Amino acid sequence: MVADVIAAPPRVELEREIAPRIVAWQRTHGRHDLPWQRSRDPYRVWLSEVMLQQTQVTTVLAYYDRFLARFPTVLALAEAPLDEVLSTWAGLGYYSRARNLHRCAQAVMAEHGGAFPRSASALETLPGIGRSTAAAIASFCFGERAAILDGNVKRVLTRALGFDADLAVAANERALWDRATALLPADADDMPAWTQGVMDLGATVCSARRPDCLLCPLTEVCVARAQGRVEAYPVKTRKLKRGAREHWWLWLAAPDGAVWLEQRPARGIWAGLWTLPLHEDEAGLETALRELGVHAAAEPQPTLRHALTHLDWTLHPRRVLVDAAVAARVERSFAPGRWVAPAELREIALPAPLRKLLIG
Repeated sequence: MVADVIAAPPRVELEREIAPRIVAWQRTHGRHDLPWQRSRDPYRVWLSEVMLQQTQVTTVLAYYDRFLARFPTVLALAEAPLDEVLSTWAGLGYYSRARNLHRCAQAVMAEHGGAFPRSASALETLPGIGRSTAAAIASFCFGERAAILDGNVKRVLTRALGFDADLAVAANERALWDRATALLPADADDMPAWTQGVMDLGATVCSARRPDCLLCPLTEVCVARAQGRVEAYPVKTRKLKRGAREHWWLWLAAPDGAVWLEQRPARGIWAGLWTLPLHEDEAGLETALRELGVHAAAEPQPTLRHALTHLDWTLHPRRVLVDAAVAARVERSFAPGRWVAPAELREIALPAPLRKLLIG
């Protein structure tokens, strides 16, 4: 007599289990004590989503409450000077996020009467709000069935689905968006738990290296786990080419301790932030000092190496103490800038390496 063979459930049935498993896992094991989870105010959710882009939760926690204390409402943010917004953001990096926050707050006030739109499609029209961020806000605040697809979520879903198409190809990324949408829970009441859960899973369990599959609610339905190839997902062949840059920073210190700072252009690296004058080489820095009538040698400071997303930047600070006459010539001769007193340094928008150099 031939033994009966029990067929494995079809793949489509297994995929139907993904949403219920993640929703149940989030309600029991997910994160529930993050400050932005205490509110469904779209302003607070939006702020947290922007801060969490390319930044660890532990880092964001140190900034979120402080930012809200300074700008408690979208109106307060819209009316604030950009320099004040950048100063409050200083240290979080990726400063285009802060500039977009400011622009978006102004757009919400001017175009929507101070109320965030209630749909993902409308939210996506605002400055700095992409498809995934718009979906997160709409899901958390308004229960809309909209898929998110940030880096953590891509990792979770490509592994669970065995989605091995190259995400460097735009058509494949669109296909993953379609798959993510198809996985959404049917009940809109489950959307906040699904959205938070799939993010939590990627951040705490389904990590890029050494994922803890034994704790994952998708272990029994995960294709990558069944293949024994978890770390092969997601597939993305195009690598970001890193560049290198080297500059010399001229640190001019006045007798009263003030530092000469110049504001960076509105576009480019550190846009809108205040920095020491930058020179392409040490010879250029020395020429600038001679033109100011400074004949003393600049005092070398420890070299700083600053890693940006696409660039490794080496900075060589050189400090010079100048007298009142030279300080006056600096104001007349240098690019638009100003002397900043020591007490002001904590309130001005400085890039992280300069803040560390000047303030510690």
